[in-house]
Amino acid sequence: MDSGGFMAPPPVARTPEDVFKDFRARRSGLIKALTTDVKKFYMSCDPEKENLCLYGLPNETWEVNLPAEEVPPELPEPALGINFARDGMNEKDWLSLVALHSDSWLMSVAFYFGARFGFDKESRRQLFSMMNNLPTVYEVVTGIAKKESKEKTPKNSSKSNKSGSKPSRQSEPKSKASKMQPPKDEEESEGEDQQEDPDTAVCGACYQNHGQDLFWICCDICEKWFHGICVKITPAKAEHIKQYKCPSCSTSSKRAKSSA
Repeated sequence: MDSGGFMAPPPVARTPEDVFKDFRARRSGLIKALTTDVKKFYMSCDPEKENLCLYGLPNETWEVNLPAEEVPPELPEPALGINFARDGMNEKDWLSLVALHSDSWLMSVAFYFGARFGFDKESRRQLFSMMNNLPTVYEVVTGIAKKESKEKTPKNSSKSNKSGSKPSRQSEPKSKASKMQPPKDEEESEGEDQQEDPDTAVCGACYQNHGQDLFWICCDICEKWFHGICVKITPAKAEHIKQYKCPSCSTSSKRAKSSA
């Protein structure tokens, strides 16, 4: 059977950061299968076929395939026979169950690499911390991650509060975008000393968090935060935007105008 990339360990995964990159890529593939590609995934899980597994691949894609024939397998295997339960359950419940097993598989693969590369206690802790900062596949599929992201976004903040830390003082009058910090909790806008950890904020487009080293921008309509790279907005472009609308709000606005 063609390994399709899921049987071979990543070529340069020797540090917690390397393993995390592999984890994040596989996770992205699984999320695509269970959200944007859900119709294709559903059709791939034919109950009439043999035991099938859902694999997240290191190139951020996914694959439904038979399990590895090697015993023991080179990598931990995902849940076996996900196709058999497809028609016997409510579709949302089935997808949620697959998501739960996918989270378990992602963790097992990551810590398999950790053991293989001889990670010590501190390296394992660092790896888990990075993985734990991302919403689980289950949280994304069920909408929990989106709900939590919305709850973190202040509803009564001014533009200056929404912007967080600006790259420079010159950009303050023009841009709400933040390169240093994503959205702050309402308590912060009220002047409390406690500050939100930037590693806990979630992008409204990819539902992922990469900490404070990326450029962020906030939508003026829905007040969700986005990685600039996810919505194709650069810091320079943000300087000239008076009112930013995310892709979802922009589409809704166009539909409203056309129906009117």
